[in-house]
Amino acid sequence: MYKKKVIRLSKASVYQRENLILSAVNLDVLEGEFIYVIGKVGTGKTSLIKTLHAELPLLEGSGEVLDMQLVEIKSRDIPLLRRRMGVVFQDFRLLTDRSIKANLSFVMEATGWKGKREIEKRVTDVLDVVGMTGKKDKMPHELSGGEQQRVVIARAILNDPEIILADEPTGNLDPETSEEILDLFIRLNEEGKTVLMATHDYAAIAKKPARTLVCADGTLSDSEQNRTMIEFENLLEAND
Repeated sequence: MYKKKVIRLSKASVYQRENLILSAVNLDVLEGEFIYVIGKVGTGKTSLIKTLHAELPLLEGSGEVLDMQLVEIKSRDIPLLRRRMGVVFQDFRLLTDRSIKANLSFVMEATGWKGKREIEKRVTDVLDVVGMTGKKDKMPHELSGGEQQRVVIARAILNDPEIILADEPTGNLDPETSEEILDLFIRLNEEGKTVLMATHDYAAIAKKPARTLVCADGTLSDSEQNRTMIEFENLLEAND
């Protein structure tokens, strides 16, 4: 069965302000893939995700996400692109002055949802998916790190996105909670979502071996599938 390309970069250069982070990036991602992006801190994992999300502009080369061109994308088109993608940030980015339910409702209203009843139902549905239905009236500071990350995942799937981008989603969590969060991403992928996850969590890679991209020395390369954790560590140490 043919699967379409949902992400395509060709000879792309990824910049953080005026600093070149990754050069000559060639990347094709198929619908329904689960992909890890690994690399030392500062090698470009987050910058790559921000570029795909149109948070950083693509200045050189070509790029396409969900049939939308990244080069010179118009500001009015960026919200449309982002409604079709879900992003999970390491630092959560929850609004601290309102409840979990209000956090999610705010995002829905900002992305065009109108009916109060429909918004409430969708919020309840996504919180149920991540096992947080009973916490909807809590404030973010009342939740553990793992619970906050579950809410962030709920926020990312509000608009039933085709692609989920995750930036170190287990980076600040204990091993047991990290495994629970990974299980959520695996389930979403099994339901048809394309998942691209930046991580240094080798336990996750060992649990769900998948295509893995390596950021090192200003480049992004495709590693061989299903390498062991030790092989990944050696690869990264060699590129220090």
